[in-house]
Amino acid sequence: MNRREALSAVSLLVGGTIVGAEAFLSGCAKPTPRQILFLTDEEMAMLDEVGETILPTTASSPGAKAARIAEFMDSIVADCYKEAEKKIFRDGLIRLDTVSKSKYDNNAFVDLKKEEKHEMLLLLDSEAKNYKETRKPEDPEIHYYSMMKQLTLWGYFSSEIGVTKALRHVAVPGHYEPCVPVSKGEKAWG
Repeated sequence: MNRREALSAVSLLVGGTIVGAEAFLSGCAKPTPRQILFLTDEEMAMLDEVGETILPTTASSPGAKAARIAEFMDSIVADCYKEAEKKIFRDGLIRLDTVSKSKYDNNAFVDLKKEEKHEMLLLLDSEAKNYKETRKPEDPEIHYYSMMKQLTLWGYFSSEIGVTKALRHVAVPGHYEPCVPVSKGEKAWG
């Protein structure tokens, strides 16, 4: 008996169809190439660079680009953000490139040197903090760079690379220990 037959038999036994059976069975199919949901190829490339600047590759772990952070952001923005939030996010990408071009001799963010990208994101981080402190009630709740930074951290530290390479990871943990000493410079637990 194969998996399809087993699912059919179980569904007959429980008197209906199994919710999610199609997704379960599709695990047998070859994966299709990733499709962009909301962002353009250029925006995806920019977000990979933003992510890699926030969480760069180090000797001990790959960076955000290796975790395919732009794909994660595209998926979350497309599926979870409200239309107003999507507009803030997309307008923020345009603003990021506009500021980059005005500050660095008409160079787009993706074309900047590593140090310039870092400098740009420090500027935006400062701008986002200032926005949060001076925001008027009618202004959007969040600054676009805060969205990008939060999505980068969330996506990276919930990815396989982030959990297994950047954090200490035990696939099958033992018993619960509420207090574990951690020395400065040690990886956090994932």
